[in-house]
Amino acid sequence: MAKIIAKCHQILEEEILRRSSQIVSVVGDRAYIFGGELRPREPRDNDIHAVSLGSRNATITSKPATPQSPSPRVGTASCTLNGKIYLFSGRGGVAMAPVEEQGAVWEFDPAAASWSRILPSDASAKAFPAARSYHCMASDGKDTLYLHAGCPEKGRLSDLWAFSLSRRDWTELAPAFDPPRGGTSIAFADGKLYRMNGFDGNTEQGGNLDIYSPETTSWTSHVYSPDGKEGPKPRSVSCLLPVRLEGRSYLITLFGEHDPSSLGHQGAGKMLSDVWAFDIGSKKWEEVVLQGDQLPVARGWFDADVVGTNAIVVHGGLGESNNRLGDVWVLELS
Repeated sequence: MAKIIAKCHQILEEEILRRSSQIVSVVGDRAYIFGGELRPREPRDNDIHAVSLGSRNATITSKPATPQSPSPRVGTASCTLNGKIYLFSGRGGVAMAPVEEQGAVWEFDPAAASWSRILPSDASAKAFPAARSYHCMASDGKDTLYLHAGCPEKGRLSDLWAFSLSRRDWTELAPAFDPPRGGTSIAFADGKLYRMNGFDGNTEQGGNLDIYSPETTSWTSHVYSPDGKEGPKPRSVSCLLPVRLEGRSYLITLFGEHDPSSLGHQGAGKMLSDVWAFDIGSKKWEEVVLQGDQLPVARGWFDADVVGTNAIVVHGGLGESNNRLGDVWVLELS
């Protein structure tokens, strides 16, 4: 069987994009960057930075924050649905505490270049997710946003929530398997939600790809060997993304932190530079071969999203020397 190859192209590097713990969401031919930090525990800005993806000579357009923008924050999470970007909570303010917004979801409309704050339709409803950071989000491509795990004021979570955009309400679903974790990743593909990796407070998680079925409202788990040969090593603050290659559905996990720093969020641990593809049909992992004149350096605390059906845009994050990165890469998979 032919190896999966990723052709790597660095399309941009800018000082204003140097940051970690930010979000990257792709709509059309642009990647939108929001949030993150340049110095530990200090949100860099709450502007929107749009990077064009149509050519190798990418450009960046920054839209300054307005009174309608979300407050500056780090460790938020986002997903896209019907040409708009959605994000929830994060960490910010003087105390760098989880941003409590009573279950509100933020919506960014790239066409109008404007933010809207979507509150649950029932203001008296007590059922909405707790404020948190280093959680993850995905959409089903129809009407539902999924929100999972992360770090509240204390501890870590394993909960799963669904937000219906049409009804503007939250539903708490079956929690994922323990241990609770932050820096985990989810992706929605072929009618199911997939979860893997993360940090439980003591160690990086690996060896389990957990699968939530909306039809049965239950979780199952696919076990693999996380040895870097049969499957990817344990990691956190990485990414999980769905792609299509030659008519087959794959999940791509890439980069991330393998061993945490003793300084926690103040420092950088052992970062990874590998990329892995999981064939959903055959349930097999394969390490992706990276090609290019230059390759992305190892990193964690970054973000990435899918471009089209078989390419990935990667931005920023934290390098092993505890430096914030401002580079943007496109990985073309084949």
